[in-house]
Amino acid sequence: MATIQEIMTNMEGKMHKTVDALRVDLASVRAGRATPALLDKITVDYYGTPTPINQVASVTVPEPRMIVIQPWEKNLLKEISKAIQMSDLGLNPNSDGVVIRLNLPQLTEDRRKELVKVVRKKSEDYRVIARNLRRDANDQIKKLEKAKEVTEDEVKKATDKIQKITDAIMKEIDAVNANKEKEVMEV
Repeated sequence: MATIQEIMTNMEGKMHKTVDALRVDLASVRAGRATPALLDKITVDYYGTPTPINQVASVTVPEPRMIVIQPWEKNLLKEISKAIQMSDLGLNPNSDGVVIRLNLPQLTEDRRKELVKVVRKKSEDYRVIARNLRRDANDQIKKLEKAKEVTEDEVKKATDKIQKITDAIMKEIDAVNANKEKEVMEV
C-alpha cells in the first residue's frame, strides 16, 4: 500500500494538472482578441482521421481581431472552413483559395456576459475535480488507518495538509477564473 506522503504527492500532482487543464480549456473561450488557441478544439477530417487544425495548417494572428489559417494542402481549405462554421465559435471563415481569414467581431455586452457564465461553469467543473481528488486522498488515508498502518494523529495531520493543498489549488482556480473573466469583459 502507498504511504501517506505518496498519496499526498500524487493528489497534489493531479491537482496541479487540473489547474493546467483549466487554463488550456479557458484558452479556447473567445475573449474578444484573436488567439490561435480559439481553434484548438476544432478538428478536420484529414484522410479519415479527425485532426486539430493546427496540425494541418499554420495558424497566425496578424492583427488583434484576425486569425489567418494557411493549410499545408489546398484540398483542406473547404474542410477547415466547414469545421469552423460547424463549431460554436460563431465565426464566418473567408477563403481566397490560398488562406482562410477569420475576422473576430467586437463582442456585444450580452455575449460577454454569456461567456463569463461559460467561464464560471468550466471553473466550477474543475473545482469539483479538485474536491474529488481531495476526497479520494482522504479515503485512501482512512483505509491505511483501518489497516492499522498509520496512527490517528498521522491521519489528522495528513487530512489537515490535504485541506491546505486543496485550499491553495482552489485559490489558483479562482485566480485563473478571475483573469479570464476580466479578459472577457475588457472592451
